[in-house]
Amino acid sequence: MDRIDSFVAAAHKVGAAGLTVCSSGNLSWRYGDEVLISGTGSWLPELRREQVAIVDFKTGQTLNGVKPSMEHTFHLGVMREREEVNVVLHFQSPYSTAMACSKQIPADLNVTAELPCHVGATIPRVPYRRPGSPQLAQAVIEAMRDHNSILLLKHGQVTCGKDFNQAFERAMFLEMACRIAILNRGEFTVLSEDELLDIKEAFSV
Repeated sequence: MDRIDSFVAAAHKVGAAGLTVCSSGNLSWRYGDEVLISGTGSWLPELRREQVAIVDFKTGQTLNGVKPSMEHTFHLGVMREREEVNVVLHFQSPYSTAMACSKQIPADLNVTAELPCHVGATIPRVPYRRPGSPQLAQAVIEAMRDHNSILLLKHGQVTCGKDFNQAFERAMFLEMACRIAILNRGEFTVLSEDELLDIKEAFSV
């Protein structure tokens, strides 16, 4: 399996997990001096090889004639800010998106140990900016300088990782936490400070 086939398989896995609807999300993967990005208007669940854009990591210039997702600016920006990040995933899963569109978002979503261990004990909320806009790109880049997962208010979510599995895992556990919070109608418990500290010491998070 070559790198494009691997990228397409990862996109299909995102779709199969229900993290995107039609063209609602986008995915990127740094591979050496190049970055593979899902093309504009493509559907991750049905992504095809010819819909994968290959761009120059430094310049952002398209190398294969495929127009990258309109959100490619923040994908590249996050990777440029953090050399350990090779994958960026923008998605709109049901419960996480419902949370991002809620009037009152809980300050703390640490309902299980998976959130602080894999997603992050604190999930920044990025104010609404038009999708694809320079303002959104800059806000995402700034929020992800020291966070691995964020909520985009009235929009969706972004996670990143050293590889696809890490970015995917963070997306799935964020969705799980939001599902727990919503199904409990806001009446849920969260890990205490002592419990969070214990997790941090035990798992070096």
